[in-house]
Amino acid sequence: MTMPRYTRTAMLLHWLMAVFILGLFGLGIYMADLPLSPQKLKLYSYHKWAGIAVLTLALLRVLWRIVHKPPPLPASQAHWQQLAAHAGHGLLYVLIFAAPLSGWLMSSALGFPVVWFGVLPLPDLIAKNKELGELLKLVHEYLNFAFLAVVIGHALAAVKHQWLDRDGTLNRMLPASHPEENR
Repeated sequence: MTMPRYTRTAMLLHWLMAVFILGLFGLGIYMADLPLSPQKLKLYSYHKWAGIAVLTLALLRVLWRIVHKPPPLPASQAHWQQLAAHAGHGLLYVLIFAAPLSGWLMSSALGFPVVWFGVLPLPDLIAKNKELGELLKLVHEYLNFAFLAVVIGHALAAVKHQWLDRDGTLNRMLPASHPEENR
């Protein structure tokens, strides 16, 4: 019996966003404590570009998911595990939007424009306000550490299902060896 799988587009969006999000987290940690320099400013620009790319991919992903219902979880999974999976996915979606939006709000409040790929200036979401900007900096940091914790939990659950339960849950999101297996 073949387990229902995610579409190729859903898989591409999932793994592309995973790479972006993990890369952004690492870059954010690295650049935060650098002394002010042209290199640090360039890294902040790259971080913002990629953050807006994640936000754009998140919008595409939500639109795709609205039109393409995800495959059901295996019936063999305990009810509490299915509830936890749905809650975890819901939290991931909230954080996929909240983390980049908090960064954009922070940049706006601190008076640093967001210029996507160095050519498309995006509007400030709020007026310049240094105190609010410092608060949003903490919010952005805490959201991203929460995001990392949820991503780690998501990955550990996938590994558990793949190697301990052997129920094929992870295979639903992995590219198949035979293209006809992907819908």
